[in-house]
Amino acid sequence: MVPSMDDADRTTDDQEHGDQTAYLPLAGSVSDPQPKPRPWWRRPAAIAAAGVVVVLGVLYLLDLALTGGEVPRGTVVAGIPIGGLSTSAAEQKLRDELTPRLTRPVQVVAGTAETQFLPADAGIRVDFTATVVQAGSQPLNPWSRLTSLFSDRDLDIVATESEDGLAGTLGKLKSSVDRPAVEGDIHFDGSTAIPVDPQPGQVLDTDSAQKALLTGWARSSRVELAVKEVRPKATREGVRAALAQVAEPAVSGPATVRGDGRTATVERRRIAAALSFQPGDDGSLIARLDKAKLDALLDQLAPTEKPGQDARISFDTGAPAVVPSSDGRVIDWDQTLAGLLQAISRGGNRTTDARYVTTPAKVTTEQVQQAGIKDVIGEFTTGGFAQDSGVNIRVVAEKVNGAVVLPGKTFSLNGYTGPRGAAQGYVEAGVIEDGVPAREVGGGISQFATTLYNASYFAGMTDAGHKEHSFYISRYPAAREATVFQNPDGSSVIDLKFTNDYPTGVAIQTIWTPKSITVRLWGTKHVTVESVPGPRRDYVNPTTVTKPAGTPCKPVQGQQGFTASDTRIIRDLSGKEISRSTRTVRYNAEPNVVCSS
Repeated sequence: MVPSMDDADRTTDDQEHGDQTAYLPLAGSVSDPQPKPRPWWRRPAAIAAAGVVVVLGVLYLLDLALTGGEVPRGTVVAGIPIGGLSTSAAEQKLRDELTPRLTRPVQVVAGTAETQFLPADAGIRVDFTATVVQAGSQPLNPWSRLTSLFSDRDLDIVATESEDGLAGTLGKLKSSVDRPAVEGDIHFDGSTAIPVDPQPGQVLDTDSAQKALLTGWARSSRVELAVKEVRPKATREGVRAALAQVAEPAVSGPATVRGDGRTATVERRRIAAALSFQPGDDGSLIARLDKAKLDALLDQLAPTEKPGQDARISFDTGAPAVVPSSDGRVIDWDQTLAGLLQAISRGGNRTTDARYVTTPAKVTTEQVQQAGIKDVIGEFTTGGFAQDSGVNIRVVAEKVNGAVVLPGKTFSLNGYTGPRGAAQGYVEAGVIEDGVPAREVGGGISQFATTLYNASYFAGMTDAGHKEHSFYISRYPAAREATVFQNPDGSSVIDLKFTNDYPTGVAIQTIWTPKSITVRLWGTKHVTVESVPGPRRDYVNPTTVTKPAGTPCKPVQGQQGFTASDTRIIRDLSGKEISRSTRTVRYNAEPNVVCSS
């Protein structure tokens, strides 16, 4: 048989490769097993990596062993390297290098202001132990240990100051640095509007400045402190807009306000005096007119207003009769001045109408009619006043006569009368000033207050606030009297108040004669009241006050001071006790007054 070409080629190939002849397995036979791969840990790369890890581990453990107890490597305090030192050595190094710096002057700069301070004189003390401790211990993290070989960690010192240690330095700087912002505004020189452009201010940031001074001196002989800018609310554009749109047009001529049957004119100078500006949140200036500075306008339009009247009780016939209430009609000045401001601004015609509102009575006719005011429930009389004091007592009595206190309401003598000056008909009379007799317009009103207090006391009213005289006045019951006082503008200083806690109303009747004043409270009787005076005790002799020559003086024979008390017992109409309260009062000794010649 002649071999085929394939057989010839295979033979030649087999001969060339000797014993490497490949035999194809017969169908159904088992092939030879493949060689198994080596485990990863026996591979050369793994063995090399393991070796590196072992070496690094040995180096890490060796580094831990060699640096144990030392300050972490790379630690720097205020520019002084202490890394790698023992804690004691690091502390001593800081002490040696920082202690001399405590007595060296440090230049302190804040904005354009400069000053010097000595850390030691400011009471600064370095806590060297705490400064080293803050560096911590050697890190266990291998990465942290590795990076410490190539980087530093700079820390501040830990320092304290004595009380007010840096206050002097900061105070000097603040006086030089702090500058208030100039707010945008418009002023008037006569009738000429003058713009004030806003200017920023600045203040020393004291919190950060104190911290910087406390530690900064250790780093440098020059310490710069932060300064905060204070910006005004208004902008220059806002000022110029207000100048053109409001200020200059407003004072270009007089303005007119038309009331009910009367016209008022406001001159340019009055407008200028009353017109002011406040910064808005959007940088603008907001104009306003001050009612208190438009007195001419108020005077001209006052007759057009109709004040309201609370319902009152009249005693003209002896028995209480209701005087009806009436609503008032007054100018709403907020709306009126807003209209006037619009009229005098650019584009306005310089004329506006007064706006009126109705003011209802606080005490209405119906309320008084239903208040149950029918019987006398409390009454008291005092006398012995001088003629001039009597005038004032009469004026205040006429004012209070017929006043109604509805259920749950509180009566205030100062609040009800308002100012008690010469314009209201009061005259100069005797008062107690600084513990000695003096004279003042409205003197003697305290006698009316005492009379009213006692009437309310026996009517069972609740005391809502009163004050006794500083020394005892014999015509009043001890520990059961009251004084009142106002400032010259009518604002209250010492007041007499009582509250009507009963379900029915109370009306006040006053009866004045040249020798006495009587106050009666009318209402519905709910209780009876008893006063039990206590014994006087703890007497104190008077001192002597000498008034210098040339000053008004009236000799006075002083009297002893003492402590007194009064107990009020309130019972219901069946006689059952409801309450018992005691008030104790300490009266000063009235001094002897001697007039020097």
